[in-house]
Amino acid sequence: MWNCFLTRTSRCFSTSAGNKALKWWDHVAPAPKDPITSVTEAFLADTSPTKINLGVGAYRDDEGKPVVLQCVREAEARIAGCDFLGIGRESVSSAVSSKLVEESVKLVYGKNSDIIKEGRFAGVQALSGTGACRLFAEFQRRFYPGSQIFMTDPTWSNHHNIWRDAFVPERTFQYYHPDSKGLNFPALMDDVKNAPDGSFFLLHPCAHNPTGVDPTEEQWREISYLFKVKNHFPFFDMAYQGFASGDLDRDAQSIRIFVEDGNLIGCAQSFAKNMGLYGHRVGCLNVLCNDAKQAAAIKSQLQQIARAMYSSPPVHGILLVSGILSDPNMKALWVEEVKVMANRIQSLRTTLRKSLEQLSSSLNWEHITNQVGMFCFSGLTPEQVDRLQRGFHIYMTLDGRMSMAGVTTGNVSYLANAIHEVTKFG
Repeated sequence: MWNCFLTRTSRCFSTSAGNKALKWWDHVAPAPKDPITSVTEAFLADTSPTKINLGVGAYRDDEGKPVVLQCVREAEARIAGCDFLGIGRESVSSAVSSKLVEESVKLVYGKNSDIIKEGRFAGVQALSGTGACRLFAEFQRRFYPGSQIFMTDPTWSNHHNIWRDAFVPERTFQYYHPDSKGLNFPALMDDVKNAPDGSFFLLHPCAHNPTGVDPTEEQWREISYLFKVKNHFPFFDMAYQGFASGDLDRDAQSIRIFVEDGNLIGCAQSFAKNMGLYGHRVGCLNVLCNDAKQAAAIKSQLQQIARAMYSSPPVHGILLVSGILSDPNMKALWVEEVKVMANRIQSLRTTLRKSLEQLSSSLNWEHITNQVGMFCFSGLTPEQVDRLQRGFHIYMTLDGRMSMAGVTTGNVSYLANAIHEVTKFG
């Protein structure tokens, strides 16, 4: 009897419900490809020995290979098969996550900041910088429903996805000047001034992605003052601390200017780039508060949002970063390694610019060395980018953003010649 029931049930589903089931996902079309991912896919499919990938924003050595920092190697050795920091693996998530947050915020506000001593920040570990941004976007939606976020024009492409998926409307404010290939400061200030009072703004504190254009210290002070007057809320996405100047404190200077002026801020941090831990997804989100009581309330809300999204982050990356930041010797080693990475990128900027100038290019390439950080906004048109790919096997996003980490002493002359070829006729 049971077999007969199963037979009849199977026949029923196959003739009626089965037909509907086949249509459940028929309306789902492929998602548009991420512009950076598509560049990498095209690069990997290319078999040319001269190919160059200038798309991905992760650090590479002078042979074009990913780098494992020495401080990370030492941290790996310390945690392998042992009870790290005196904490068992089962309870490590909350305890070491707290340590990670504590050490991360020191990089934002300074190790002797009163903010840290007074506990005036709500900090939680996040899944790298992307996860930290997503957490804040959801927090903004919940507690300021109907608000919008102003983003620089242009900004990192994934910023649009993050706030869109949190159902927070976005607007842009002027930032980059295509003619000077620098900062359009007057237009930026006008947009900040004309935005509704109490608006949310997404800012890049250093090594702006994708342009490599940062305000000067004095310009940051003017921006901060205007934010205070307009009661705007600045949210900083600090994905490249150390890559702009090679100095971690100097690269956090913009944030500290806002804090000195009495602005409350939010900040997303990532250790994907400056520790070479891209696949470990280690980051931190903190929100500056008026007092410790407010900080406790906000932290509890951020934890609740994170709980529903991903519960708790993986342990291994927490151990690595918290171990490096909490050990004076390992941290000092990391600081030196960040300087080496930043200096190599800056040196290659100088070499690329000089190589183009020596080819008697009619164009001005000063912006290559005026810009800072991982990326160079080259000024190349989509057509020129396409010609570089088809004719020279050089890959970058269509907006002309070049990852300077993909440039090496071995390919910089080839790159300069290729750029010269596609630009010399306009």
